[in-house]
Amino acid sequence: MLHTLAEETADLSPNGLHAAYERYLQSVIETVGVDTAVADTDLDGDTIEAVVDGETDDLTLTAAAALAALDDDTPDAEAIVLETRDHLLMGMTTAVLDVDAVAAELDADLTGQEVQQAIEGRIDMTLPELAAIQSVIEQRLEA
Repeated sequence: MLHTLAEETADLSPNGLHAAYERYLQSVIETVGVDTAVADTDLDGDTIEAVVDGETDDLTLTAAAALAALDDDTPDAEAIVLETRDHLLMGMTTAVLDVDAVAAELDADLTGQEVQQAIEGRIDMTLPELAAIQSVIEQRLEA
């Protein structure tokens, strides 16, 4: 799943995590095929092709989870989204971070309130936002 990719990459920077998410999603699409990805998700062909082409800056966590769920080794999309959010919350707790501390360290232009809304699922974060938030948490846990 998306949040576990941090365990598989040495680069915990926002760009490193985003690239890991992107590579994973591309491998899923490569395995199942573009036609199956379009047929088995609510995503259109242009969105799927954008992922294949490495254009995932606008891809949301929900859309990424729909693609990740095509992998036979993962749970359904809703579980992926919930587990990703839970992982972020647990990481913040373990690293003793609140949303304002996370927001202060982000390169992404998010306020503490927006970080909280993204983690709670009240707004759908993009992959770059997920990568930025996870990067802050993972780097604090590594320290």
